[in-house]
Amino acid sequence: MSNAPLAFTLADWQQAYHDAQSPAELLHALRLELSSADNAWIARASEAQLNTQLDALATLLAAAGGDLSKLPLYGVPFAIKDNIDAAGWPTTAACPEFAYDAATDATAVARLRGAGAVLMGKTNLDQFATGLVGTRSPHGAVCNSFNPAYVSGGSSSGSASVVARGLVPFSLGTDTAGSGRVPAGFNNIVGLKPSKGWLSNTGLVPACRTLDCISVFALTVSDAQCVAQIAGGYDASDAYSRQNPNRAPVGMPAAPKLAIPDQLEFFGDTQNQAVFEEAVARLRTLGAEITPIDFSPFRALAEQLYYGSWVAERTVALGDMLKHQPEAINPVVRGIVENGLKYSACDTYQAEYTRAELSRQINDALAGFDALVVPTSPTLRTLAEMEAEPVLYNSQFGTYTNFTNLADLSALALPAGFRADGLPAGITLIAPAWHDHALAAFGQRWQHALNLPLGATGRALPTQVASNSPAPGCVRVAVVGAHLTGMPLNVQLTRRDAVWVEQTTSAATYRLYALPGTVPPKPGLARVAEDGAAIIVELWDIPQARFGEFVAEIPAPLGIGNLQLADGRWVKGFICEPYALAGARDITSFGGWRAFIASQQQA
Repeated sequence: MSNAPLAFTLADWQQAYHDAQSPAELLHALRLELSSADNAWIARASEAQLNTQLDALATLLAAAGGDLSKLPLYGVPFAIKDNIDAAGWPTTAACPEFAYDAATDATAVARLRGAGAVLMGKTNLDQFATGLVGTRSPHGAVCNSFNPAYVSGGSSSGSASVVARGLVPFSLGTDTAGSGRVPAGFNNIVGLKPSKGWLSNTGLVPACRTLDCISVFALTVSDAQCVAQIAGGYDASDAYSRQNPNRAPVGMPAAPKLAIPDQLEFFGDTQNQAVFEEAVARLRTLGAEITPIDFSPFRALAEQLYYGSWVAERTVALGDMLKHQPEAINPVVRGIVENGLKYSACDTYQAEYTRAELSRQINDALAGFDALVVPTSPTLRTLAEMEAEPVLYNSQFGTYTNFTNLADLSALALPAGFRADGLPAGITLIAPAWHDHALAAFGQRWQHALNLPLGATGRALPTQVASNSPAPGCVRVAVVGAHLTGMPLNVQLTRRDAVWVEQTTSAATYRLYALPGTVPPKPGLARVAEDGAAIIVELWDIPQARFGEFVAEIPAPLGIGNLQLADGRWVKGFICEPYALAGARDITSFGGWRAFIASQQQA
């Protein structure tokens, strides 16, 4: 029986090291588990490569003073798609004639290794990341992790496969047209397609430079989000890297408003259709309001990616190979890429105008919704079917993915259940750029509601551990009076995309007063040295860039300061100038503003 640590999540790895298990022992056992016959891998870490990384890991830990909390990925194994650079490893993009030895890590890889992660190997892909199928590689087709007669999806086929089978807890893929989502749907795992520019593309072999995104595969949403947060961030060396403006919501309401396409196409695949319909019904039971919207602009934009001059971006990326070694390129890939040669500069500008117009229509259509929900793929095909119709079926897989990067949207692919034949199917949540945290928050809720096994491992989903920390890019604010849910000024939070977190109480060091002459009526909260009490508050997370707008609307004598909660946390909260309390009524005995208002209404 293998002693290798398989089907571990990030929490399992962290627990193992907290229990004083050895990274060398665990990772060498895992290395021996990675078979040379497994074509999901193009390259696997040698004993020497692993030992070099273990030495670097020991140096990192020493620099952290032995504090594991400073290295959130300490000793955690991962894999990367072989179009992403890792220092000392060849990068091939699944084309041996293209291969070069990378001198430095891709920025995303460097950040992961800087957090303690250990690279176990580089994974197979549709050559030059051109395809959604996982079959266009000289190393052979990567099989579906549930049934080897079916495709794995691509182009990030190997990265999805090694996660689905529990060989590593997370991997990096790429997503230009859906390559970070389709394989997730076909293998019952999570695929996080970040907002363009969140994860740097420095060190990535380009497919379409203006659209490419390095993506994350994981067994759980929380793991995928954690990895993306570590790997992401602005990088001046990438011309397409962007700063997060921190204006988007970081969560969804209890009853989210979700859109679905008004006309759904499954190309005769009744099994995928059944899973999607069941998923929509489950969303309703979770409180979601489902509204069909006109899907025609999404469909029109999706068609632009391969049936318009956008394909010329791939031609540019492979210009030298097409010119000097065309025979080295997979015939299907070569046929696609050569199509870019027939377009003119005028065609390209016209295509950009079309993209901009359709993108505006799409983003306008999504306004007022928390997300669009689509099937990750409308259908699934066997290897034999794909060999017979390699272009047509690939195109079908992209029905609900191809438009996403063209329209500058974020996306999260989630397991949705199993078909009658036992194969998995997925849904994808799609929202405007920088809504990644909101998608992940709802994705965690969805994953725990379904409680499906992890990937193809058969392992049960771990119990969710609630976090007390605010999401990145937001300010946590405690409200105590007219800004509470259902109160007159709550709209000042909701119109700025603030998200309700929880109801709790302050530390028992405050007194609450009803301020005279305020419209609408407002309380004042004051910290006291003695005779204090715990006061009911609500916590809201407001996007950082919108916090100033909120504070600007707060009238004297109120302001925003720091407030201590009963559990010791400090958050931003309402404070009151002492002069205003002289004639105010002490209402501390009510325990909170809501109870006081109720007493006034009953009087």
